Amino acid sequence: MIVSFIVGAVSLGMVFLYGCLGEIITEKAGHLNLGIPGVMCLGTAGGVVGVSMYMGMLSDPTQPSYLLILLFAVVFSALFGAFGGAIYGFLTVSLRCNQNITGLALTTFGAGFAQYIIGAVDKTYLPSAARVMSQGLPFAANLGWFGQIFLSHGILAYVAIALAIVTGFLLKRTRLGLELRSVGESPATADAAGINVTGYKYGAILIGSAIAGLGGLFYSMDYMKGNLENVSTIQAFGWLSIALVIFTLWRPVLAIAGSVVFGGLYIVSGYVSGISFGQMKLLSLIPYVVTVAVLIVTSILDSKNAQPPKGLGVTYFREDR
Repeated sequence: MIVSFIVGAVSLGMVFLYGCLGEIITEKAGHLNLGIPGVMCLGTAGGVVGVSMYMGMLSDPTQPSYLLILLFAVVFSALFGAFGGAIYGFLTVSLRCNQNITGLALTTFGAGFAQYIIGAVDKTYLPSAARVMSQGLPFAANLGWFGQIFLSHGILAYVAIALAIVTGFLLKRTRLGLELRSVGESPATADAAGINVTGYKYGAILIGSAIAGLGGLFYSMDYMKGNLENVSTIQAFGWLSIALVIFTLWRPVLAIAGSVVFGGLYIVSGYVSGISFGQMKLLSLIPYVVTVAVLIVTSILDSKNAQPPKGLGVTYFREDR
């Protein structure tokens, strides 16, 4: 039972990790994207379109290529996510619209548009495609609990962890990361230093949205094994992904452990016997409560390393520089 719980926490946690990484990259550029839930929905729709397109090209859909089906799903999911990011970026960077309102509008649009696309696409072979994409290493079952916990997940779970490590390194150890962080801290200062503020903002938003979109793909094709009846749940996971950014103090590597914690807290109610439906709902609120507690503690401590970028959510007007 414990092993099963950990496996479930890790698997669901990867959904949060993708969304969290996308939001961290976006926020490092000074933009609070509350449209991440909608972007993740768009990523789900993109993955479904990519898989359906590939399966429709096959003469025998029961024998798909692992690499090609993964390629189609990832590319289309990332493109759909980036599409949502492009809308948000154009409105908040170019037109300087309010970031909070734009993000909330994007969530509504993304969820509705994704539902329409998913409803219009042939989903006949999604379960069989999902089985291919979610398969773990073939020898995982022979390694007992170690194999179940660490080696039984689909490749997208390991991609998420690798992305977190690479993102952490780029943000902390490279000139690219330094310039991106300077844009988020003080765009006017960065602009005066010759940094292309608009370019960095657009780049961070598009890349962050593409990564967040993969969270929707992972949820639908790996965690849910192609069952799209609960697409609306992705919105809730999107909000949890944003909360995870605060919980992990804007640190991509720390988000790996944080995502597993959030995954465990979300599913723990299913492993507790003798509780009512209302109590299960209360238990599902634990991740939000923990996030608020972390926010309060970090605010009291006033640690520089535990604070969001100073320019987060602030619209930059170059003429005011």
